[in-house]
Amino acid sequence: MPLVLAATPLGDTRDASARLVTALAEADVIAAEDTRRLRSLAAALEVTPAGRVVSFYEDVETARLPKLLESLHAGETVLLVTDAGMPSVSDPGYRLVAACVAEELPVTCLPGPSAVTTALALSGLPSDRFCFEGFAPRKAGEKAKWFAELATERRTVVFFESPHRLAATLGEAAQVFGDRRAAVCRELTKTYEEVRRGTMAELAEWAGEGVRGEITVVLEGARAPEVSVHDLVAEVTSRVAAGERLKSVSAEVAEFAGVSKKELYDAVLAARRS
Repeated sequence: MPLVLAATPLGDTRDASARLVTALAEADVIAAEDTRRLRSLAAALEVTPAGRVVSFYEDVETARLPKLLESLHAGETVLLVTDAGMPSVSDPGYRLVAACVAEELPVTCLPGPSAVTTALALSGLPSDRFCFEGFAPRKAGEKAKWFAELATERRTVVFFESPHRLAATLGEAAQVFGDRRAAVCRELTKTYEEVRRGTMAELAEWAGEGVRGEITVVLEGARAPEVSVHDLVAEVTSRVAAGERLKSVSAEVAEFAGVSKKELYDAVLAARRS
């Protein structure tokens, strides 16, 4: 039987899927980040877990792996749930999944709530391309390096931060990213859900008054540098000379630079004729 990764509600238990309820009732083993929260969730969903419930939080994750793998090899279904959202996304789970993959044990997933995609959708920022950065680094040096790496990131960036570090992180980010837009999503799906949108500096000022709850930050990607079609002709010409097709290269370079594909294609042809 498989390892089953199951997303749990971020706050509102009505977001639990019917498949999650069934899995809680039928799994042979339930590995839970917090067993007390698991039992509270089960009570709210009016389901009684029939299987063994074991704790599976960060500090014991590695130690629990052998027993869980034994259960899977014995044909038992192991259900993995974390406190909220999808296991292994900044929560326990990755090591167990990797171990199952290494031992060719089946793994499946019951999709559901995710703070990452929920915040992205609510942010009002571009969502066609994004990256998730987990929790912001705590140490000053690591955070400075992290900001430097993100300074040129063109995709929308999503990351988690603790409420007591939020104001400082946003203030430091404002110095690096300038007036880039962002959104702070707090207590998603819960009673006091709040989404604040603005520049990093505006949000840092707001957070300075004190913020509570689970925090997800969405940051606008770096703006494309201003470039003319003629600045790109040499790059396209060089890649075509190396064996790539003119049309495909022109389209790729134009899309990345944010210019017209036709104008770039025509400019390359004009350069060839001159």
